[in-house]
Amino acid sequence: MEAQNKSKLAGLIALASIIVALSSCKKSFLDLRPYTSVSSDVAITNESDMQSALNGAYGNMNSPNLYGRSTPLFGDLVSDNVYISAINSNRYLDFFQINYTVTDANGQGIWQSSYSTILRANNVINSSLQGNENIDQLRGEALAIRGLMYFELVKFFAKPYTVDPNALGVPLILTYDPTLKPQRNTVQEVYAQIEKDFTDAANLMTQDKSSGFFTKWAAKALLARMYQFKGEWDKALTTAEDVINNSGYSLLQLNDVLSFWQNNTDRNDKLEVLFEIVFDATNNIGNSSLPYFFDQSGYGDALATESLYDLYSNTDVRKDLFIVGSPIRGDDVKVVNKFPNTGSADKDEMKVIRMSEVYFIAAEAAFHQNDETTALTYLNAVATERDPGFAGYSSSGQALLNDILLERRKELAFEGHRYWDLVRNNLDVTRVDLANNYPGNVPLVLETTNFHRILPIPQGELDANPNIREQQNPGY
Repeated sequence: MEAQNKSKLAGLIALASIIVALSSCKKSFLDLRPYTSVSSDVAITNESDMQSALNGAYGNMNSPNLYGRSTPLFGDLVSDNVYISAINSNRYLDFFQINYTVTDANGQGIWQSSYSTILRANNVINSSLQGNENIDQLRGEALAIRGLMYFELVKFFAKPYTVDPNALGVPLILTYDPTLKPQRNTVQEVYAQIEKDFTDAANLMTQDKSSGFFTKWAAKALLARMYQFKGEWDKALTTAEDVINNSGYSLLQLNDVLSFWQNNTDRNDKLEVLFEIVFDATNNIGNSSLPYFFDQSGYGDALATESLYDLYSNTDVRKDLFIVGSPIRGDDVKVVNKFPNTGSADKDEMKVIRMSEVYFIAAEAAFHQNDETTALTYLNAVATERDPGFAGYSSSGQALLNDILLERRKELAFEGHRYWDLVRNNLDVTRVDLANNYPGNVPLVLETTNFHRILPIPQGELDANPNIREQQNPGY
C-alpha cells in the first residue's frame, strides 16, 4: 500500500504545484478549488479517489509558500539565526527588515497556500466513505494535515496563546465549501480545533508509513508541540513521553548526524524524523526551494549569523553543517550546509517534526512541572550526543530554561523554530550585529509590544471577505 501511495503522490505533486502557482495574489483562499470543484461526497466515491485527494493536500505543503521555503525561513530570518547578504536577489527583504505590510506577497502566500491545503484536507475528512482501516488511515492523515495548517496559520496571523487566548485567531473552515466567508475565530477556538484534529488523527491512524506520510506518532508529536505552545505543561510532558517511550522512533546518534542530513530520501527505519515534506528527482520546486536560497551556487542570499555559529564548540558535530567562506560573499561568511543536495536531482526533504524536538519539549515541560532532574535528562540526551566533548548541563532555575532554549536553537537551526520559541515565551527578539550581519536599516530588536510580531491579514482577503474586513490585526 505504501509503494502505491508514494507512486500516486509523485504523480500529483506536480499538479498541486501548478495549482498553487496559478492562485494569484488577487484571489481569496475561498476562490481556490481543491482536487475538483464538486462536493466531497460526489468527488470521493472510493478509496482511490480518497487517496488522490489526500495526495493533493500533501502536494500543496511542498509549496514555496509553505514548507518548501517561506515557513521555515521565516522562523530563522525574523529571529537571530539567519540574515540576508548584501549581495541578494531582493527576496524576503520584508521579513529581514521586519517591514511587512497588508499587501506583502510572502505573508499572503502563506495564508493562501495554507487555506488551499485545508480545503483539500476537508475534501477527504468530509467524505462519506467509512468502514475499513485504509479509509480511517487516510482520513486521519487529512485531519493531521488540517491541524498542522491551522497551527501554522494561528502562529503567523494571531497573538500567541500564552499572551492572549481570547484574541482574534484565524477563520475555521471545517467543511469543503469554497463559498464560505467566515469571521475570525478566537485563538482559543483555533487551538481547540487543532487539538481535536491531532487527537482524532492519532486515534484513526494505525498504519506504519514512511516519514513522508503522517502516522499516529507524528500526530502525537505535533500534539505535544501544541501543548507546549499553549503552556499546558502537564499534557505536553505526558504526550512527549508517550512518543519517546512507545513510538519505536530512535533519537539521532552522534555518528549518524552528518549522514542523516546528507540523506535525500524519506525514511522507513524510524530514525529521528517522524514527519517530513518529501522532494525527489521528479517532484521538487527547484530554485524556489529553501536549500537553493542557502546554496552559494543558487541564490545564496541567506547566511547563518555569526552569533549562531559562535555557539558551537569545535567538538560539536553540528558545526560541520556549516561551510566557512563563499566565492561570492567572502571568506568569512557562514554558509548553511544542512541541506547539501541542492545540486542533486533528488532534493533535500524538509523536516517538520523530529525526535530531538520531542526530547526538548519533554525537557521544557518537565522544567515547568518543577522536575529539573527529568528536564536535565531529556536535555542532555541530545546535547551530549551532539558534542562528545561536552559533559552535560547541570543548571537549575532560569538558567536551565535558558539552556533548553539554547540547545533548541543549536539543534533546530534552519528548520524554522527559533522565532516561535521567543514568541511563545513572550521574549524580545534581539539580534547581535557581529561581522556586519545587519545593515543600518534592519532593526536589531523586535520588542514583545511591536505589532510586527504577527503578520497582517492579507488585504486581498479583507477585500474578498466583508466579515473580516474590520478584523485586521492592530497596527496594520
